[in-house]
Amino acid sequence: MNIIRHPDRGSWPGILQRPELNYKKLEGQVEQIIQDVAKNGDDAVRSYTRQFDKVDMDQLEVSRDEMNKAGKEVDIALKKAIEEAHWNILTFHKKQLHQLDTIVTTAGVRCWQKPMPIQKVGLYIPGGSAPLLSTVLMLGIPAKIAGCQEVVLCSPPDKYGKVNPTILYIAKLLGIDRVFSVGGVQAIAAMAHGTESIPAVHKIFGPGNQFVTMAKQIVSRETVAIDMPAGPSELAVVADATSNPAFIASDLLSQSEHGPDSQVILLSDSGDMIGRVQVELKEQLAKLPRKKIAEAALENSKLILLKDQEEIMDMVNLYAPEHLIIVSENYAELAEKVVNAGSVFLGDYTPESAGDYASGTNHTLPTNGWAVSYSGVNMDSFYKKITYQEISKYGLFNIGQSIMKMAEAEQLQAHSNAVSLRLNYSDADNE
Repeated sequence: MNIIRHPDRGSWPGILQRPELNYKKLEGQVEQIIQDVAKNGDDAVRSYTRQFDKVDMDQLEVSRDEMNKAGKEVDIALKKAIEEAHWNILTFHKKQLHQLDTIVTTAGVRCWQKPMPIQKVGLYIPGGSAPLLSTVLMLGIPAKIAGCQEVVLCSPPDKYGKVNPTILYIAKLLGIDRVFSVGGVQAIAAMAHGTESIPAVHKIFGPGNQFVTMAKQIVSRETVAIDMPAGPSELAVVADATSNPAFIASDLLSQSEHGPDSQVILLSDSGDMIGRVQVELKEQLAKLPRKKIAEAALENSKLILLKDQEEIMDMVNLYAPEHLIIVSENYAELAEKVVNAGSVFLGDYTPESAGDYASGTNHTLPTNGWAVSYSGVNMDSFYKKITYQEISKYGLFNIGQSIMKMAEAEQLQAHSNAVSLRLNYSDADNE
């Protein structure tokens, strides 16, 4: 990892820049696939699955029989771990539901909102070298709590055309309606436009590689909502001289092993701590099965020495990390200064991997600086809120003059008339 000492503020944006991608070239490739799937449906999906996943698919949908059998392939200990994670995620997300009251803004004027679940949602679950089975829990649980009418899941097939059995086991556990053995851009396109087999949905959720991310952004401009812009995983750690270097190194490596385009950053006011973390990184990295992937990610990563905690928190908020770990002695105080972050982990015994799996919080989070304006997935992500109002004649009398004055100031006379006619109306006029 690159060590940067006491950089001036003018250089911070350059230092914190994420790994660059050729988005223009990428967008053209992805757009072509999306349009092909929109036009040619299942045939195009099968063609791209053959090209990218190297497998021929006669049937895209996973059968009920295959779903039922999947549980037999899942280890009992893993099932118990899934059950514990399921309970914690369910508990945390259920507590996010709030009853909205009717508000009387003026005498005779009642306003309220009614949350309605998005009817059809699509969940994208990455496969490949690291099938994200935990993401099924993170997306499927709130979708089911919300009461979405149809929940569709797409996940890439293996070389035999099969979806990871643990993903299928969790999907069945949660009551996911339909599962398809389709991945990549073609899965996003199919859920956005619909095919003969795969239904179109109203909103797409889930992480993915740069191609999936680009596909989500394109379809969000055309046909369907998405959870958020999300790309390669990232982590920032804030530490001081009292922190545990072994813990820090383990957290940096846990994000680095996601993929070669991941980025991790350590911010500290202690040069000694940075040196000790470097030593730990070398020792722990040598033992990782995904060592080469982590090494590639570490090339995008930095150890940054700053003069004090004020500078550290300013840099954190400028970077707006997906994950933020604070292990300084005064972590509770520093936590109050966080403005931009997806999810925050406090203290020595709160590793980022806890949020990835079983603490209960959601791990689908904004990356690439989008935490300045986006939240991570939560219960609100699966609802739209419809606004209602009911006004009595007395209520309209109370606010009518304000409505008419403002409408006339905008030169919208019909708006004003809609109020004045009502205020001047009497039952006698109708006799």
